[in-house]
Amino acid sequence: MTSLFVSHGAPTFALEPGLAGPALSQLGKELPRPNAVLVVSPHWMTPEVRVGLAQTPGTIHDFRGFEPALYKLEYPAHGHPMLAKRALSLLDKAGWQPMADVHRGLDHGAWVPMTYLYPDASVPVFQVSLPANLDSHSAYQMGQILAPLQEEGVLVVGSGSLTHNLYEVRWKDNSGAEYAKAFSQWIREAVLENDQASLINAMALAPYAKRAHPTSEHFLPLLFALGAAGPNARGSVIEGGIEHGVLSMDSFIFQKG
Repeated sequence: MTSLFVSHGAPTFALEPGLAGPALSQLGKELPRPNAVLVVSPHWMTPEVRVGLAQTPGTIHDFRGFEPALYKLEYPAHGHPMLAKRALSLLDKAGWQPMADVHRGLDHGAWVPMTYLYPDASVPVFQVSLPANLDSHSAYQMGQILAPLQEEGVLVVGSGSLTHNLYEVRWKDNSGAEYAKAFSQWIREAVLENDQASLINAMALAPYAKRAHPTSEHFLPLLFALGAAGPNARGSVIEGGIEHGVLSMDSFIFQKG
């Protein structure tokens, strides 16, 4: 298995596939079929790391103010308690003191991209939360800790957004702000060159980093996916364009070198 960073953009991505939706659907057909998908999303943040053990996780509509059709969407995938317990064990052995959550469903950071990757919901999905105190280095480390799950057929997914400045969103404007383009291009080049040190320190080094990410929670899943692939990762780009003026929808596949 490999690891993947997915830009899930706005919740409306579920209804408006743009460039990214078809690209993710094609990727789902090309990847080896996983035994389960592990998703880390910024829409499940907790004081300490938690792992979802629900056998049938519900679809959480964790957003407000959108069209009614969005709230009718369901993603009825099963969970995978056995592999989720393996994640618990790996985190526990690493000293992270994880907690199990047998009730938590799938937030939109998980089920929206999964709607494109595996539209028939036939692949089990479970989530690991994003600890509130996570930084770039510990997000990378978290990926390293959970990397062994890939040997058990788990597709490791960090779901976030390559740029995420909701203060500047311009609905239905896909022209792309220059700062979002510049930041996205810098990250893309670092991924393709496997410049992991620059990626880990992107919030200090990349152009317009603080404008692209006023807060870091939507960027950290990229570092989680990178950590799961290891120091010799080979990255490739899934083109997504820019939606709503400022939301870069590019995603990345990381394969172990």
